[in-house]
Amino acid sequence: MEFSRRRNFPVECVLFFLLLNQVVNGNVNKEPCHFPAVFNFGDSNSDTGGLSAAFGQAGPPHGESFFHHPAGRYCDGRLVIDFIAQSFRLPFLSAVLDSLGSNFTHGANFATAGSTIRPQNTTLHQSGFSPFSLNVQWYQFNDFHQRVQAILAKKDDNRVFKTLVPQLEDFSRALYTFDIGQNDLTAGLFQNLTADEVKASVPDILGQFKTVIKNIYNNQEGRSFWIHNTGPFGCLPYVLDRQLATAGQVDKHGCVGPFNDLAQFFNHRLKETVDQLREELPKATITYVDVYSVKYALITQATRNGFVHPLRACCGHGGKYNYNMHIGCGGKVKVNGKDILVGKACKDPTVMVNWDGVHYTQAANKWIFDRIVNGSFSDPPTPIALACHKQY
Repeated sequence: MEFSRRRNFPVECVLFFLLLNQVVNGNVNKEPCHFPAVFNFGDSNSDTGGLSAAFGQAGPPHGESFFHHPAGRYCDGRLVIDFIAQSFRLPFLSAVLDSLGSNFTHGANFATAGSTIRPQNTTLHQSGFSPFSLNVQWYQFNDFHQRVQAILAKKDDNRVFKTLVPQLEDFSRALYTFDIGQNDLTAGLFQNLTADEVKASVPDILGQFKTVIKNIYNNQEGRSFWIHNTGPFGCLPYVLDRQLATAGQVDKHGCVGPFNDLAQFFNHRLKETVDQLREELPKATITYVDVYSVKYALITQATRNGFVHPLRACCGHGGKYNYNMHIGCGGKVKVNGKDILVGKACKDPTVMVNWDGVHYTQAANKWIFDRIVNGSFSDPPTPIALACHKQY
């Protein structure tokens, strides 16, 4: 009888375990990639100073947990992209818009807070969305590449610039990281579009995303791409505070279910786009990273993971979610006639998931990075250190 059970063990299970063993062994036997540079494109989840350079520094208490002063990040410390750079023993990425103290030897960051893939027809002041949409970030990157070529081609004695830019061969050997798309979805919702109307815009949004990837592949010979999907924005205080949903739409975790469904719809289409790119760009290695699942697990299982109050902002003021869209992190409010800096009331950011109602804390970013770095949430299941090796 026991022998019969073994004979009837599903063939699919056998094939699955053989394939899993092949993937694991394949990763073990591969040499780690030597990425001499990282070029990043995205929004506030990976902005290391772009928006601050263009429109004014994000003031205290931003940066307090690591840099001990504002560092261009909408966070108390490091972002996921910072941990990615550190994992390759590279310096933090300088924002390409920041002309003071920047060093682009090991890459550059084109992300700005509030960026979308598709250009918005509003100003930053009107909507809060950045004018540096993904196509603009591509224009900046293409210009950056051309200017690096010109600098390295010069035979004059001005060697300073040559020491601050990457080598030409680094463009084809670099890792290209992307974390963008969430603002395209929220922009539509904040304009009172229905979820179905926002969904109808997704093919065009991803079409523009696809164009940028192909441009980098064709113009700079980019070959290694690490692409994050979008997170569960239905769990973020700035979305919850706007009361865009009725009570019946809030799930058992306190998140807006239909908004998270919209994020998952976008992610499903993004995954399809990545699959198309793999067919169209045969020399590229493209890793799709499911940060949605990681962030949702962090928020919905916060206590188990050592965090508290996952739906409340750490650096905020007032209300159920400690968030006020009119008085943000770093703003001032009067308490008993005295000006009080918003955010000082947050005693321990290390146990908070959300920093300012929109962005994650350094502790949360580190938690997220620790779970994606080994490829557990990637397709294919590739550790970031092996992201130059093709497995599909």
